[in-house]
Amino acid sequence: MTATVTSIAAFAAAAAADTVSPPAPMFLGSIPTGAGADVHVYQDSDGSLSSDCTGCGEYAWTLLVTPEFAQEHAAICLRTPRARAA
Repeated sequence: MTATVTSIAAFAAAAAADTVSPPAPMFLGSIPTGAGADVHVYQDSDGSLSSDCTGCGEYAWTLLVTPEFAQEHAAICLRTPRARAA
């Protein structure tokens, strides 16, 4: 009987080649805040929604996030848009 030995690095490389990245979330739109920032709303491949705020930086994801949730955050967020990282 002959044993086959595969290095961990070779196994990891083969596994990485077989890995498929999930699709990027689909951008649904932006909701402006009163301070000039935006709440961006996305739909993930599983149908869930997520949102992030360019003002306060809040990121929300849950199966229960709804467009109304993002609208409520946009209505109460008073932070101006944050500067982008260089």
